[in-house]
Amino acid sequence: MITTIAEIGQAHEGSLGMAHAYIDAVAKTGASAIKFQTHIAQAESSIHEPFRVRFSTQDKTRFDYWKRMEFTQTQWKELGAHCKEAGLTFMSSPFSNAAVDVLEAAGVAQYKVGSGEVSNFLLLKKIVETGKPIIISSGMSSYAELDDTVAFLKEHKASFSILQCTTSYPTQPKQYGLNIIQELKDRYEVPVGFSDHSAEVATGIAAVALGATILEFHVVFDKAQFGPDVSSSLTMAEVSQLVTGATAISEALQHPVDKQSNATFSDLKNIFEKSLAVNKTLPKGHVLTFEDLEGKKPKGYGMDAKAFRTVIGKKVTRDMNAWDFLTQNDIEHE
Repeated sequence: MITTIAEIGQAHEGSLGMAHAYIDAVAKTGASAIKFQTHIAQAESSIHEPFRVRFSTQDKTRFDYWKRMEFTQTQWKELGAHCKEAGLTFMSSPFSNAAVDVLEAAGVAQYKVGSGEVSNFLLLKKIVETGKPIIISSGMSSYAELDDTVAFLKEHKASFSILQCTTSYPTQPKQYGLNIIQELKDRYEVPVGFSDHSAEVATGIAAVALGATILEFHVVFDKAQFGPDVSSSLTMAEVSQLVTGATAISEALQHPVDKQSNATFSDLKNIFEKSLAVNKTLPKGHVLTFEDLEGKKPKGYGMDAKAFRTVIGKKVTRDMNAWDFLTQNDIEHE
């Protein structure tokens, strides 16, 4: 089974109403989970943060942006309840220990650890203590760093999975790293998925074909919206296409076809395969050439068409009309 996670991130632009609208919209796409990001500006940022620069025409600094994205504890509870009512797994990425407390009170079902937090063992310890499943995004991590994180999680007996991810928005084809999906599976022996920022439906389907069992992707209502993740997001219509395609590929991979046997096609083979026939009137004793022959449906009314080489150069034993099937009795045998 494939798990499909629609990430809202900050696409709600700090609007509680918009966040609820996203829940309803995602539920209609067939996605199995919805993921938010939980930011508490004071807990996760400081005045020394290098990224604290003018961010947009609306926000003076990135810190101001995080403040605008915050919801209250009550609002997070409402969002969590709405996700459950809509049949979606409620997930979020916390960016501070304080955010974990907020999400626990809101009833979050599963945690996603963003690429920038994979080496934040303080946060990981806080998340592990909740006992909830964890998804790690590997976008900024080397294998050496992932080794440390995986060892930490296994030491604490955490239930976790890892996503191949490229922290580039939007991700270009040469950056997808689809090869890493199998490398992660072999190296860590845990469920592996793909966190996509390409804004293309095909990328996620390709990831599933290569073994990803989890797909995460950003979503927006419209690609003309304001926001940092819009260029790397799918629309709701595209999400529906992705979910349908990824589900089909996942099902196909779970049902390998045995090409050694074609028994299930026996009836069709009799209909569509062909028997040898002659394509013109031929007198008794005529020596057959390639140009005298045709393959005609159905199979079983003469010699199989694939046996044509065995009759070339042989005499026919009777007068034959055009389009008569050619049987063994019609061929002179020495």
